[in-house]
Amino acid sequence: MPLDRLLIEVLACPEDKGPLVYLESEEILYNPRLRRRYPIREGIPVMLPGEASEADQEEHDRIMAKAEAESAPMTMSDGRPR
Repeated sequence: MPLDRLLIEVLACPEDKGPLVYLESEEILYNPRLRRRYPIREGIPVMLPGEASEADQEEHDRIMAKAEAESAPMTMSDGRPR
């Protein structure tokens, strides 16, 4: 279930308050600066730092390549890829 466009526009990382990459296909919001993945469960973003998981360099590279290939939107924007 994709996130609502308005929600994508307003979500921010709870840790550094910056934008997140939304990967609908993996049901995650990803902070590339901190390399943290926030899960989306049943269409609801789980934005608790304790629920986030860390990505190592290989996983970070995979996520960013997939985000680029899919033109994944960034949060805190108008929903269009940057």
